[in-house]
Amino acid sequence: MKKDILFVMNKLSCGGAEKSLVSLLHLIDYSKYNVDLYLFKHEGFLMKQLPKEVNLLPQPKEFQYFDMPFKQMALECLSSFNFKILWARFRMSLMLKSEKIPAVKEQKAWEFIGPCLKKVTKKYDATIGYLEKIPNYFCVDHVNADIKIGFVNNDYKLLMLDEAIDIPYFEKLDYIVTVSEACEDILVDCFPQFKHKIRMMYNILTEKTINGLAEESISDFDESNINLVSLGRLNYQKAFDGAIEACAILVKRNPKIKWYVLGDGEDRQKLEKLIAQHHLQNNFILLGIKENPYPYIKKATLYVQPSRFEGKSLAIDEAKIICKPILVTNFPSAKDQITDGVNGRIVGMEPIDIANGIETLVNDSKTMNLFVENLQKEETGTESEMSKLYDLIESK
Repeated sequence: MKKDILFVMNKLSCGGAEKSLVSLLHLIDYSKYNVDLYLFKHEGFLMKQLPKEVNLLPQPKEFQYFDMPFKQMALECLSSFNFKILWARFRMSLMLKSEKIPAVKEQKAWEFIGPCLKKVTKKYDATIGYLEKIPNYFCVDHVNADIKIGFVNNDYKLLMLDEAIDIPYFEKLDYIVTVSEACEDILVDCFPQFKHKIRMMYNILTEKTINGLAEESISDFDESNINLVSLGRLNYQKAFDGAIEACAILVKRNPKIKWYVLGDGEDRQKLEKLIAQHHLQNNFILLGIKENPYPYIKKATLYVQPSRFEGKSLAIDEAKIICKPILVTNFPSAKDQITDGVNGRIVGMEPIDIANGIETLVNDSKTMNLFVENLQKEETGTESEMSKLYDLIESK
């Protein structure tokens, strides 16, 4: 008999965890599992890439009231006499004004959102929150399942989460899964009492799919330039502010530098101002979200990941599959993916370090070719990681 599995996620935007989830859903064995997917919002460009076998559950109507302008929410709640949600949203708004740390805001928001959402009525063999915070909380509080699995897709310490909020949820999860050896060590260090239930599973990637998509033609690049490409959300973690400073240094040395960033996020306006301040409108280009980022990586001179921290960067793994020379900053988990001087270059996080590293590498074709040769020899796909998930689901 097939087992019933429920995955829970915020939405299907362009993030690494979202791409990994969609890849996983394409690989899962549907002869053994019935798969339901619960999304708080039915949006994101990956929605159309969901496999037909996945049963997408209805979007929770109540959630929208916590994601719309306060005035609009108040009018709608008053007109429908929905005083419970109105009161919860009012209290949440007070919390959001007093709490300064964005990640903790999201954690604390569950206290107000959770009681307003309906529990899932179906009984499952396993439920999987595929992202830290609210997806995990939902699995614990609102799903009846024999096995409950929660994911932490990043360096827990650098996420700046409140451990006290997570402890009661981690106690009720059967397994806590993270995405790299470094992230696993950090999670054990933060929660030694849960060491017995912490597991590591790499993000799911399929080489065939990525290499096929990378062949699509694009017209953005002038290949006579030095084209740098980065992927990521425009936020503090990805450190594109530092990348802009590095680009300013590079352009003074070589005006043919073009740095393209694929992604969007809350820091766009701040980054646009910084680009203008340095007069880099023609050199540091925010391309926004591209449904298929892989041709940009393939045609780049160099892939650059300037992050302050990562869990296990899906974008780096994608660049490795495409066999593109890679430069990354020395965030804590960088060495989990890049061996300096073998399959890429690791540099300091200061803009001058990034700029010097890029300049040295793009002028050293011998080293660039060595990186490509070594990447071609690597086993970079992670389809085999599925067996780890199956073991957890089948553990009871």
